[in-house]
Amino acid sequence: MSFISMKHLWKHYGHKPVLENLTLDVAKGEFVSIVGASGCGKSTFFRLLLAEEQPTRGQLLLNGKAWPSEPDADRGVVFQRYSVFPHLTCLQNVRVALEFRQSPLLARLFGGAKKEADERAMAMLEAVGLAQARDRYPHEISGGMQQRLALAQSLIREPEILLLDEPFGALDPGIRADMHELMRGLWEKHKFTVFMVTHDLKEGFALGTRLLVFDRVRVDPQAPDAYGATITYDLPVRRRDRQTYNELSAEVRTRMPLSRGTDVLEETP
Repeated sequence: MSFISMKHLWKHYGHKPVLENLTLDVAKGEFVSIVGASGCGKSTFFRLLLAEEQPTRGQLLLNGKAWPSEPDADRGVVFQRYSVFPHLTCLQNVRVALEFRQSPLLARLFGGAKKEADERAMAMLEAVGLAQARDRYPHEISGGMQQRLALAQSLIREPEILLLDEPFGALDPGIRADMHELMRGLWEKHKFTVFMVTHDLKEGFALGTRLLVFDRVRVDPQAPDAYGATITYDLPVRRRDRQTYNELSAEVRTRMPLSRGTDVLEETP
């Protein structure tokens, strides 16, 4: 049985199909990179996984059972813009994730429970290289550090699934390379299942074990919104060396029409 399974899944907004007839099986622990032209349904797919949206028809299954109907602690999420609490320190930002789980109404812990949560939060800050910034506020640290903090906040609750929505797109190339190394290390250690939306083809190959390309395979010039997007390519990334990247990216570039959104072809220098 697949960990995550989609069977003939469709998503409409009103009468407009955005995704059509998706069928996909994902094993536990895979790192799935998602690329595609603007407007091809990547964000809608992401919201379905997060349970912010529900399929119009078809099946979305987790361990053979119906997908949860709302976001929960088993799915961590990191967005492109730094989604941390500005009024909390780094330590408090990570600890609050545990506080919401153990005390959802008060979001506060006391005594031994608070001490244990602080210890776990500090261990996670150390894992993402932020131990020295424990008492600093988000506006006092760099963008790359804020993304490390967002990762720590998501991972402290040990989610089975991690959803990344262009998490490194706003970072400078050097900082992005550091974040890639951090992300690989965390994934190799914890083996959570990752879905990462990116416009950077090189990033998708560098981090993923699998690359999904979204596109509209049917286009009606008289009614451009008549058809939705689907998964046009599902490529395994078995070796993260330059030859593999060149071969697979050449295949994607050759088969993706340039006239329908070139953002899938972007690369980090």
